[in-house]
Amino acid sequence: MASQQTPSKTLSIALWIVQALLALVFIGTGLVKLVTPVATVARMWPWAGEYPNLLRLTGLFDLLGGIGVVLPALTRIRPGLTVLAALGCAALMGSAIVFHVSRGEGANTPFNVVMLVLALFVFWGRRMKAPINTQD
Repeated sequence: MASQQTPSKTLSIALWIVQALLALVFIGTGLVKLVTPVATVARMWPWAGEYPNLLRLTGLFDLLGGIGVVLPALTRIRPGLTVLAALGCAALMGSAIVFHVSRGEGANTPFNVVMLVLALFVFWGRRMKAPINTQD
């Protein structure tokens, strides 16, 4: 019988910390985009006034991604959804980078790059190195 390699405790802790951080950021930005009046958000992010439907859509994706990156792993109910949520968050950040660069707003993308890297770390870690075991 092949021995199953257990992930390092440090990696597991790092993944939980990053998952919590991603959840806080994505849920927070999602709520801002969903409940704050468009005119108010547009003062922070000019694109929001030009694309209010995109603002609300990305707010919904942010909220769902933030919930998905932590809740399935935490409850151990369909924890594979955490992997997919992390991939979705990475795709959302990649799309945001392309969107901002296409508008000449490349200076606004460092935050998106950091979130992209963190989401890919969770995707990699929970898929390859430290998947959530539903049997524990």
